[in-house]
Amino acid sequence: MAVKIRLARGGAKKRPYYRIVVADVRAPRDGRYIEKVGTHNPLLPKDHEDRVRLVEDRIKYWLSEGAKPTDRVARFLDAAGLLKREAKDNPNKAKPGAKALERVEERKAKGEAAAEAAEAAKAEAIEAAAAAKAAAAEAAAAAKAAPAEEVVAEEVPTEAAAEEKTKA
Repeated sequence: MAVKIRLARGGAKKRPYYRIVVADVRAPRDGRYIEKVGTHNPLLPKDHEDRVRLVEDRIKYWLSEGAKPTDRVARFLDAAGLLKREAKDNPNKAKPGAKALERVEERKAKGEAAAEAAEAAKAEAIEAAAAAKAAAAEAAAAAKAAPAEEVVAEEVPTEAAAEEKTKA
């Protein structure tokens, strides 16, 4: 018979409480078990002494009988010094998925297109400024070449002249 040391969930909705049990691998998660060997209350702080309670001598017995702990229970047993758990290494865990890579490529293409458009607009602005400068230079040259016309200033009536008109 294959035996596992695993968690059986109890407690209310949104208030989990787990029993650490020795059970047949074919039994349901919260169903029939052979023996209860501890408890786990995830609602307590990590440094609280009642968060994980283990019956160490019974766990040692079941481990000697060939019971395999689940990963979570193996972590508890490793913390208690009953079992040495090898750390797992998954180098692909933090890598983004295919769709995320597609989105990154799409953003990159949009950014490059925007940069090209900005560069083209900048080049057009430079050309327009150069054309305006050339037109200003041509106008200045034309103004120097043409004879200067004398501008006759009109007489602006002063206050004294306005008073004389009102008296007359």
